[in-house]
Amino acid sequence: MPAEGIRCFIGLGSNMGDAEANIKQALKLLANTGGISVASRAPFYRTAPVGYTEQDYFINTVAAIYTTLSPKALLEKLQAIENKLGRVRLIRWGPRTIDLDLLLYGNELIHEPDLEVPHPRMHQRAFVVVPLADICPDLVINGEKVDELARRLSGEQDIYAIVPE
Repeated sequence: MPAEGIRCFIGLGSNMGDAEANIKQALKLLANTGGISVASRAPFYRTAPVGYTEQDYFINTVAAIYTTLSPKALLEKLQAIENKLGRVRLIRWGPRTIDLDLLLYGNELIHEPDLEVPHPRMHQRAFVVVPLADICPDLVINGEKVDELARRLSGEQDIYAIVPE
């Protein structure tokens, strides 16, 4: 039976506490949220912080989901999960228990004050495109296939695969 709704991609990251457990818990909460079905997720990667670099390395992955929620409603659900898992926003790009980013919402282009899709910097970040290439290598972002973008960025930025659990 095909998945219901619009295919979206969510970036997940954590660098506080047990980062892997935080991401696994976020994925469980996502899967148990009405209107959302988690289709797949990429392996976990250990990645260097971007922006504010005086912090621990992150654990990152990307999940493919299907949703019947509007983009705004989906964003609200993602933020509710972040809040439930103790996300506190003190420093831009700073340490966090969990970060859930709406990367893509189908083929929609959204430019609103609190939501921009596709995520405006995703094509510049190995911690997004490398796991995204694991689950959807033929996806095209900014005119470039994700697997080619991932190869290039993984050579320029610190990103390490974590041995599967």
